[in-house]
Amino acid sequence: MDRTPGWNQATYQIPVENNITLEGNLNLPENPRGVVLFAHGSGSSRHSPRNQFVAQVLHETGFATLLIDLLTMQEEEQDRYTGRFRFDIDLLSRRVVGATDWLTANPTTANLSIGYFGASTGAAAALVAAAERPVAVGAVVSRGGRPDLASSYLPAVQAPTLLLVGS
Repeated sequence: MDRTPGWNQATYQIPVENNITLEGNLNLPENPRGVVLFAHGSGSSRHSPRNQFVAQVLHETGFATLLIDLLTMQEEEQDRYTGRFRFDIDLLSRRVVGATDWLTANPTTANLSIGYFGASTGAAAALVAAAERPVAVGAVVSRGGRPDLASSYLPAVQAPTLLLVGS
């Protein structure tokens, strides 16, 4: 992470739904241009090198970032063996909505535009959340995402959306 003076970096317990809190890393520059909420897919985490790299590039251009794991540690462990949560887009999108609501209520981020950066199933969750919070979400980027898993919500997404695919 960028250790430049003027950056406020902190780990938060973010309440998302039904007494569930998720750990997230919020990185704020002095005068942020907006905040990007990362929603990763199964098998990844907020600590993944890819997410860290993209977050670093965003930091260098003045964006705040919130990297959050969408599952609790217990859910992550269970999912590793059962696959129970990885395609539960309703659950994952509720978590993204909860994190969005936290950003809009947090005094340090309340006035910032929010963008989503989603990968794999996290991109589907981000698209559903963008449909659920059309006023709060200003943009969505999907990297190798699964928009097919959010197909019934796509007509309601108002934010400009970029779908990145490749091999």
